[in-house]
Amino acid sequence: MKKLDIIYEDKNILVINKPAKILTISDGKTEHTLYSAAREYVKKQHKSNKIFIVHRLDKDTSGIILFAKNESLKKELQTNWNKIATRYYLAIVEGKLPTKKGVIKEYLKESKTHQVYSTKNKSGEYAETCYEVLNETKHNSLVHVEIKTGKKNQIRVAFSNLGNPLIGDKKYGSTTNPLKRLGLHASYLKVKIKDKEYEFKSKTPESFKFYEKKC
Repeated sequence: MKKLDIIYEDKNILVINKPAKILTISDGKTEHTLYSAAREYVKKQHKSNKIFIVHRLDKDTSGIILFAKNESLKKELQTNWNKIATRYYLAIVEGKLPTKKGVIKEYLKESKTHQVYSTKNKSGEYAETCYEVLNETKHNSLVHVEIKTGKKNQIRVAFSNLGNPLIGDKKYGSTTNPLKRLGLHASYLKVKIKDKEYEFKSKTPESFKFYEKKC
């Protein structure tokens, strides 16, 4: 990975625009991750500095990641994350959605092979995904997404279940991959930290901009 694309930094947090095709944190096999790069960055400032994961993005998803610089803040943020964080994404899906705006509510479970799926059984983890279509091309839709809950693969499963999987998401039923990556970007984060509200925006990937045009 090239130089970190830092959106914001202060004594408590480090906010980075994550590129696609890099893990947020190691899967036990990969050593070079966004976390390892962030850790190296803060240690260059002072060898005693530390960095802590608050939330994650999938390897092939780009966009905003927030790290805490101390463990107590990390725990505080993780405990209240769904209450204090507003998260928007840009998604590019296959086809045209049945409605231009909606809310997807479902319960999610994970198989032994790490495939997340929805179930009618309320013993699963509740996931709520709000969406609005921004633009449509001949084969795809550009969608604004807000997640009310932060569950693993939540957005990917939600659109797959509608019959409109994210482009490049073979795991959840996509048959096209025009961008050679997953069609998902974390574009906006608003979060309250110690009674102060922070708002962060990330640049739209160049490859997504075609889908912003009227076609």
